[in-house]
Amino acid sequence: MPRIAFEHLPDEARLWIFSAERPLSEVEQAQLLTIVDRFIDQWGAHNVPLTAARELRYDRFLFVAVDQRTAGASGCSIDALFRQVRVLEREIGIELLNDTPVLFRQGAVIERVPRERFAELAAAGTVDLDTTVFDTTLTSVGDVRAGRWETPVARAWHARAFFNQAGPSRPSR
Repeated sequence: MPRIAFEHLPDEARLWIFSAERPLSEVEQAQLLTIVDRFIDQWGAHNVPLTAARELRYDRFLFVAVDQRTAGASGCSIDALFRQVRVLEREIGIELLNDTPVLFRQGAVIERVPRERFAELAAAGTVDLDTTVFDTTLTSVGDVRAGRWETPVARAWHARAFFNQAGPSRPSR
């Protein structure tokens, strides 16, 4: 019973967000979710099964979260998650663990660029405080539900980093 539907997680559930370098094909999505489900089904901390969920959004963002009310993820179990994501990267042939690029919307398209390129786009006025960014540094399901994951630059750490504005602080990963 450790795997549950993402929507059944409490707001305080611990969250990890992994972003693919490009949208995944339907075959890649199925492969990724099958592997993640298998991992979650046996995931535990100190021999206690973790109640966890996963979700794939926009064909490129993998959310994995743990309901910590009964048992929380330990250092070893978190390491196991990251090892599994590295395996996914090799098996699917796509980068998931690089959290340094900035992901943002250009119209209906989700772009992924190095931080230096996003700074150039900000300086040129191509992106601004109203540009929608994806904050992959969030650590709780409640943050996502509150609209802090897909949000205007002005409401994210990106405002401070790229526009010298006082956006919210976010922990580094």
